[in-house]
Amino acid sequence: MTDKTAAISLALHGGCGVMAEEDMTQPEWEEARDHLKQALRAGWQVLQQQGSAVDAVQATVLVMEDSIYFNAGFGAALNANGEHELDAAIMDGATLAAGAVCGARHIRNPVLAARSLLDGGESVLLSGSGADDYARDQGLACVESDYFTTPRRVQALESMRRHQIAGTFKAARESEKHGTVGAVALDAQGHLAAATSTGGYTNKPVGRIGDSPLIGSGTYARDGVCAVSGTGQGEYFIRNVMAYDIAARMIYAGEKLQTASEHLVMGEFRDLGVGAGVIAIDANGQVSAPYNTLGMFRAWVTEDGRGVVASHHQLYDFDL
Repeated sequence: MTDKTAAISLALHGGCGVMAEEDMTQPEWEEARDHLKQALRAGWQVLQQQGSAVDAVQATVLVMEDSIYFNAGFGAALNANGEHELDAAIMDGATLAAGAVCGARHIRNPVLAARSLLDGGESVLLSGSGADDYARDQGLACVESDYFTTPRRVQALESMRRHQIAGTFKAARESEKHGTVGAVALDAQGHLAAATSTGGYTNKPVGRIGDSPLIGSGTYARDGVCAVSGTGQGEYFIRNVMAYDIAARMIYAGEKLQTASEHLVMGEFRDLGVGAGVIAIDANGQVSAPYNTLGMFRAWVTEDGRGVVASHHQLYDFDL
């Protein structure tokens, strides 16, 4: 690349568990989109300053973990016991180094613990109290579990419990079920990275682990190919090794990013009624964001350096 700076690219998702437009007020939708803009700007600033793709996706996800509107960190979903169990992962496409935590209960920003593991290079995945203890040992902020709880998540848990009793889980809206945040980036050195963070799905069994912290399922990055972060019904992402499947289709079948990323989301998953979405970026900085649900919180930077943000079908452009 002769003009390396021109190659930088960034995209994010805030989960495909998006509500019907009438379920939030217009000011709430505007604020949620504003939080996406803040997240995109945080990562874009890193890239513009010649920072790494890994730093950029971390910065992006960090903002969304602190936002009340997304199911990660503050505002995370509650499990069947009314508790929080948080998952996160981050991967460096240059080295295939990765770090992840799952079932954490006290790490304020799980993506930071995942990054610390990536940098440490010893373990890839820590779970439960081991993840919490590791975060404390690393000097990361830890909080009481009720820090993550919001009225909206309490209401969602009550709703899902009613669906469980009635046997109407599939009829529940995606916003009642699950949500995730994630980011993918291409830096000026041509390196790719991906990061994902989630509270899992509402009313999930205690101890359940989804796809987000599993490298190759919900999170994957490989230089020269693509970076991927997924959102949706994680069990299907795990069974299909979703994120790696996209990369494999590009490597071995020669598929373009758009075709590869749509294969399961808009094909088998949609046919099965499996809610799913993906944010992905290739080695040229092209972005793909397919989803088969009512909507998906998402944002990316265009080739001319403007931001685009959306929750449903309508796209809004803005100055970075």
